[in-house]
Amino acid sequence: MSSPSTAPPAPNNLKRIVAASLIGTTIEWYDFFLYGSAAALVFNELFFPESDPLVGTLLSFLTYAVGFAARPIGALVFGHYGDRLGRKKLLVLSLLMMGTATFAIGLLPTHATIGSMAPILLTALRLVQGFALGGEWGGAVLLVSEHGDARRRGFWASWPQTGAPAGQLLATGVLALLTAVLSESAFGAWGWRIPFLLSGVLVIVGLWIRLSVDESPVFKEALKRAEERKADAPAERMPLVAVLKHHWRDVLVAMGARMAENISYYVITAFILVYATTSAGVSKQTALNAVLIASALHFAVIPAWGALSDRWGRRPVYLIGAVGVGLWMFPFFALIDTGGFGALLLAVTVGLVMHGAMYAPQAAFFSEMFATRMRYSGASIGAQFASVAAGAPAPLIATALLSSYGTSTPIALYVIAASLLTVVAILAAKETRHRDLTEVSPETEEGARTPVSVDKTEDARAL
Repeated sequence: MSSPSTAPPAPNNLKRIVAASLIGTTIEWYDFFLYGSAAALVFNELFFPESDPLVGTLLSFLTYAVGFAARPIGALVFGHYGDRLGRKKLLVLSLLMMGTATFAIGLLPTHATIGSMAPILLTALRLVQGFALGGEWGGAVLLVSEHGDARRRGFWASWPQTGAPAGQLLATGVLALLTAVLSESAFGAWGWRIPFLLSGVLVIVGLWIRLSVDESPVFKEALKRAEERKADAPAERMPLVAVLKHHWRDVLVAMGARMAENISYYVITAFILVYATTSAGVSKQTALNAVLIASALHFAVIPAWGALSDRWGRRPVYLIGAVGVGLWMFPFFALIDTGGFGALLLAVTVGLVMHGAMYAPQAAFFSEMFATRMRYSGASIGAQFASVAAGAPAPLIATALLSSYGTSTPIALYVIAASLLTVVAILAAKETRHRDLTEVSPETEEGARTPVSVDKTEDARAL
């Protein structure tokens, strides 16, 4: 008899769950990426006007990186309560926190009005954004993974991942529209506030949708078993302790897997706005348009890579992305240096397609590594602790390297080194695509590694 994770769920219910996760993650990533784009375009002048342009950009990216520093704390807190109380409640809270912080940024007075308090308040709100996003990702992908059909888990779980390019697309699109219709002085004076204030409307929509979905059936079953067996209580009280005891290797694998994925993404989408405009002589509008179009293609390829991970396995698809993004870095910068829009678009698009091969299977891959009552904590910790060393300093390091060496070569080598680290991590991991999430024991690491038999013929037909 099929287990709950292998039996296909009701299609309409699953689609509603996927839609709720996708819309919620899109809004949260919109908020998060909007800050990154604004940091590259205007925050250096509005909040750090006494610095020279490149130093101002560095300081602006430093506040950007602060948001990443808060993400592991969010992962710990949201993971702990998500494994005790459920995925849905924490996802609603994370969306509220993120939206409120982003809306407040749109109301902030600048350095010209309140002096040094402006960057301090900006940094505080960025910390709230990071804290909320640290808890968002794990809950969103688990809600889909634990509802979905095991034979197509990679495909369905990849849809919340498309929230990142969708959020990037939305943030970049709004900024591109504003920079096109407003003069540079108008955009710097008040136009930059509009995308942040728009977040308030988006959050209302996201909350309405998220409140309409059901809690994960896998989590509810695990909670019921835990209540029946008091021996499970220690793991329930401290999921973090259980993760570090039974899944420390998986946490390290997840962190290593995130290095190339996270670093390459922020170099390709955030740092490019600095590099293209300062070193290649490309206008802000041209750079934004390239990221905008490439993000749309990125959105489209993620589910395709997720479906391939159901057929080929999580590890092979992930390796394609890690190796591909490393090999692309030198051509990436060479194309940007030409100053042509077509070359710039090609550079960003290929980079994001390779990134998608890592990002798409990541949701199912990380979910399958951990036991149910510690899955929120494990997946969130592995993903978000890596972001401190990966995505957080990536634009900062890239900008500093450009300032010190005046060339893209050390930046390319930086991304290549991250790719090599990710390749090592994936090679050290075990394939997980046939694991049944309901068969994972919360008591032992061995239980977490027990594969479930899946009919290979049915698996191939699932696509």
